[in-house]
Amino acid sequence: MPRPVANPPNPWKSDQIDWEGEPPPAELTVYEETAKSILSENDSPDIGFRFSVNPYRGCYHACAYCYARPTHQYIDFGAGTDFDRRIVAKVNAPQLLRAAFERKSWSGETLIFSGVTDCYQPLEAAYRLTRGCLDVCLEFKNPVGIITKGAVIRRDIDVLSKLAVEASARVALSIPFIDDETGRLIEPYASPISKRFETLRMMSDAGIRTTVMIAPVIPGLNDSMIPAILERARDAGADGAGLVLLRLPKEVLPVFDERIQAAMPQRASKIKSAILQMRGGKMNRAEFGKRMHGEGPRWSVIEDLFAAHTRRLGLNTDRIVAPASTFIRPTSQLSLF
Repeated sequence: MPRPVANPPNPWKSDQIDWEGEPPPAELTVYEETAKSILSENDSPDIGFRFSVNPYRGCYHACAYCYARPTHQYIDFGAGTDFDRRIVAKVNAPQLLRAAFERKSWSGETLIFSGVTDCYQPLEAAYRLTRGCLDVCLEFKNPVGIITKGAVIRRDIDVLSKLAVEASARVALSIPFIDDETGRLIEPYASPISKRFETLRMMSDAGIRTTVMIAPVIPGLNDSMIPAILERARDAGADGAGLVLLRLPKEVLPVFDERIQAAMPQRASKIKSAILQMRGGKMNRAEFGKRMHGEGPRWSVIEDLFAAHTRRLGLNTDRIVAPASTFIRPTSQLSLF
């Protein structure tokens, strides 16, 4: 389990303070922010979407491998415990999204929730920021895609099922492990793996198209679980599947190493060795095109294994095409008097 307080050095700060003695317990602190914008745009060849919405900064799930951890350093927080327990809620997110949709420049592209946070982390149960944004998407009939580990999404089946009919909606559940025990070691505060499979079934039964994301693949830990994850997801109604190799940016690597050593010390060296095999002898490759994909014989075997089982199970059989534009700008009727 995560240490009470542990943050890698922030490269954007000139000083670094270490605790003397035992660190204090890291209790959850929520900061409310009136944000200036809500749409994030990217043109990275490694990321398969252009626009995303992040209603929160940081994520309570505390996944050891989270590639988004370094983003917390831009607001003078740490990439370790701070990312998990010092969370920012963008309280005006729905209002900002409405304003963005009302601009003539917005053409109704698919909007992804989220890029650098989980939009259904536990705080969403109280703040309802993702729900508010989805209500706006439904009003404007704007297509959405969601990726989450949070069972809180079940609350929003009503609006998502309407979006699936009136625009387009796809929900991807990130399920990198097959059992609750392993999940709890690496993703200690995310919804249990079993609940994520249940959520896949509930979404699928509601007419919402679903995908299972084996993200990340951690060589030496969960690559052997791929067939079982895919089969269980298919049985829960998923029609799509994807996988992403583990990424360990500079400030994420020490968080990941510490967790693996503490949670499974007997397997830690094997896991590290397997990662090095797929990353050209480095724990991560910085070049574009190398971030999301691996290299070498072992990665080729994993890709072949994934492809063989998706074919066997009938996953990813639909050709991926951009949904037809359904976007509208509602107009209010003006009073005659």
